[in-house]
Amino acid sequence: MSARAPIRVLIADDHPVVRQGLRTFLGIQDDIDVVGEAADGASAVSLAESVEPDIVLMDLKMPGADGLTALTELRARGVSARVLILTSVTERGHVLPAVQAGAAGYLYKDVDPQALVQAIRAVHDGHVLFAPDAAEAMLAEPASGDDRGLAALTDREREVLVHIARGRSNKEIARALVVSEKTVKTHVSNLLMKLGVQDRTQAALYAVRHGVGTVGEGARD
Repeated sequence: MSARAPIRVLIADDHPVVRQGLRTFLGIQDDIDVVGEAADGASAVSLAESVEPDIVLMDLKMPGADGLTALTELRARGVSARVLILTSVTERGHVLPAVQAGAAGYLYKDVDPQALVQAIRAVHDGHVLFAPDAAEAMLAEPASGDDRGLAALTDREREVLVHIARGRSNKEIARALVVSEKTVKTHVSNLLMKLGVQDRTQAALYAVRHGVGTVGEGARD
């Protein structure tokens, strides 16, 4: 059985001390490989295209193109890396725009170092992950639209949505529902289209804000 390839991480932060600290700490993890550093959003996008990281640790406030701009550009260019926001910006109004732009997680720089490592692993495995304050900020936002998209889901698509809301990856969902991972991917694509959201992060937040995935949901797990 071959060893799992290290998680390739790109660090985007305008403070050299922060970048060096992250590189040093992440570099001692057996399953993480820091493949590049960027001091601004434009460099982050360019590097992400060239070094093909699995995860981009993205600060929000950077000179020139900020983190939100970089996020938007990464998605526009079809870069597949999952983006984990790591910021000192505490204003709650920044959370929703980051998620809408495609962030798969949102943490603050006071996070415990080992918790950050676990977050990188979780996001790499397909989970969505938010610091408690960031999650509360999202839930405090008024639910947009209506429930017509939710009503359009099949029973199986709704089951998949429940699992997404619980932070489970496609592989975990496939195992729980006793179907192939390819089948799960099809269900995910269909429910994203019906809900009018861009990715599973937004689907998870949609689910929570509309009461899907709470106690009583997903009884057929």
